[in-house]
Amino acid sequence: MKIDEILPKTGLVYSEKSKLPEVMCKPKIMPIKSMTLDKIERMHKEAIKASQEAAMEAKRLEEHGPGGAEGATVVDEGADAKEY
Repeated sequence: MKIDEILPKTGLVYSEKSKLPEVMCKPKIMPIKSMTLDKIERMHKEAIKASQEAAMEAKRLEEHGPGGAEGATVVDEGADAKEY
């Protein structure tokens, strides 16, 4: 495919060639991880930690029952406190 060049018949045509040398800038240090990726990873770690804590709590309840840990004091109506 060939594209024909069209030049205006009136007006000025500018063509500039720079006489200045190209300037190379210092390389910029870019973060390896974006802030968004870092935030997502932090949220993921927090979710895993919360899940593990919930699993540990469920295991504790399974072992000791809904009353709590061993050595808890239970009070019955009209009776003395008992140590379990």
